[in-house]
Amino acid sequence: MREDLHVYDNVLQLVGNTPLINLNKIIKDFPGKYSAKIEAFNPGHSSKDRIALYIIEEAERKGILKPGDTIIETTSGNTGFSIAMVSCIKGYNCILAVSSKSSKDKIDMLKTMGAKVHVCPANVPADDPRSYYEVAKRLHSEIKGSVYINQYFNELNIDAHFNSTGPEIWKQTEGSITHLVACSGTGGTISGTARFLKSKNPEVKILGIDAFGSVLKKYHETKEFDKDEIYPYRIEGLGKNLIPSATDFEMIDKFMKVSDEDAAHTARELARTEGLFLGYTSGAAMQGLKQYQEDGEFDENSNVVLIFPDHGSRYMSKIYSDDWMNEQCFLDTQKDSKSQSIEIIK
Repeated sequence: MREDLHVYDNVLQLVGNTPLINLNKIIKDFPGKYSAKIEAFNPGHSSKDRIALYIIEEAERKGILKPGDTIIETTSGNTGFSIAMVSCIKGYNCILAVSSKSSKDKIDMLKTMGAKVHVCPANVPADDPRSYYEVAKRLHSEIKGSVYINQYFNELNIDAHFNSTGPEIWKQTEGSITHLVACSGTGGTISGTARFLKSKNPEVKILGIDAFGSVLKKYHETKEFDKDEIYPYRIEGLGKNLIPSATDFEMIDKFMKVSDEDAAHTARELARTEGLFLGYTSGAAMQGLKQYQEDGEFDENSNVVLIFPDHGSRYMSKIYSDDWMNEQCFLDTQKDSKSQSIEIIK
């Protein structure tokens, strides 16, 4: 590897050290400073590259993974892509249990990377044998020489971000960060980053983003798992219908819930205003920040960092498709229809 020449042995050496980019137009009337950690600059285009590489290399170091073994994981798409990428470079087989609400783009990408994909129904309880959690467990029990990453209940998920994302943000802000805004799914990203930032400055506020239809916000506030909170929603990689042990709720100061529709429109707004073509959860993070701002969370002394988890190319058949937006009754011609800017010459 010659970093001075930007020549690397393989793409895995490009994981991490993603840029922090200041936001300008979308927050022009907000007090304080706002910047975003753009995780799409990872080689697998998402923050999940960090945990895939970290967990797999820890398994190698401990002798758990051996040449020719099979790696199994549950995923909404991004972790699966990252694991498939690491697996093909390191020579492992890769089997993924994927939620059916994952975009077709994501599923096609997983297959292209050589993974064997099992698409499982999204709107079933976590303990249903058809759920992607249970399918992954079953495959692990059936396949000799397999390792189940189990990102929802793997402490290494948190450690990966404690050792990379957190230190990077601290360095990039020169220790001046006052608020972190991040989505919570497995909880590894927000928890690991928060642990590092709070170890440096306990006053840094950690603001989580949850989805309507998820149990995380209420569990954080009451420590009660309320199954009545659960209903189908569309945002991928955000919220949960179970309580992941990879979420350190003590590190998170509060949660804000965002809607599917608002998150989709805000993702489009980020592209239109900041030139950032990002994923559904990035739209959710930005929408959550807007709602925190409406609640008076920030002032002129705030230095706010958002984590934008992945790239918009994985959502071409969803939030960046006018057809899909229409099907969800999301498309508002007063907000942002792509078709308004297309003229067909006959």
